[in-house]
Amino acid sequence: MNLRFVEAFHWAVSLRSITRAAEKLHITQSALSARIAALEEELGVVLLDRRDKQFRLTMAGQRFDVLAQRLLEMQRQVKEEMGGNAARPVALRIGAIESVVHSWLTDWLQQMRAANPGFELELTVETSPVLVDQVRRGAQDLVFAAIPASDGGGVRTRPLPAMAMGFVGHRELHTRRRYPLADLASQDLLTFQRGSQPHQALLQLFQEAGLPLPRVHAVSSISAMVRLVEGGMGIATLPLAVVQPMAQRAPLQVLRSDATLPPLPIHASYREDPSSDLVETVLDSALAHVHGGTRARSGKS
Repeated sequence: MNLRFVEAFHWAVSLRSITRAAEKLHITQSALSARIAALEEELGVVLLDRRDKQFRLTMAGQRFDVLAQRLLEMQRQVKEEMGGNAARPVALRIGAIESVVHSWLTDWLQQMRAANPGFELELTVETSPVLVDQVRRGAQDLVFAAIPASDGGGVRTRPLPAMAMGFVGHRELHTRRRYPLADLASQDLLTFQRGSQPHQALLQLFQEAGLPLPRVHAVSSISAMVRLVEGGMGIATLPLAVVQPMAQRAPLQVLRSDATLPPLPIHASYREDPSSDLVETVLDSALAHVHGGTRARSGKS
């Protein structure tokens, strides 16, 4: 249904005159009459009683007048909500791995909320393979994971600074000044789920050194890993950015070692939206926050 025809009918009814309605819409009387006639043909009813010179609605016209007002009000709301430059609430579905959640994500989200009071968040915390699958299927708008989603199909990926990793132990149980890799081989080690980048990197470290593989426990939760370290279960491999705040309330310490763990890569994958650059704007904000935090930590070291 052409809303210009509905608008023509509405103003004719409101002003009780074809002439004044045509003047209101800056069109000719014949054009306005043609619009109403086209509307009547589409609806299959007569809206105006044209038997004399008085402006009179038929019963169908009276019923449609109520509906026409609703249609035009809906049009106004749609234009107000979707058009123009008025500020609109930021609502996003974001997914992240635990390493991101336990490091910089909270501070960044607080910045987002301060800059956008109407910010609405739907946060999912999952493993990298699950998050990548979700963004590919359109179940997430933006995800922060340790593996990238391949570009294509409306999905794009941008790299973020990798997270330095370290061996983390209990400050009262692991008191040596240095832990060579050979000594770590005799310890129970805790790392992320089997097949993840930290898990594979840890095993490769011992293989390349020609050392026997230690007993490795695969744990999918950082919180659970920290509790296990607290309970004396072993030594964990964790992002240093995660350990620093946790060490203030838990007996954790980063152990010195001659072995260096590869950093944990972080990738931001998102779905392109041809109608909005909102996700890219939000991602730019996250990148600025992370790079700012990286520079601040470098300045302190």
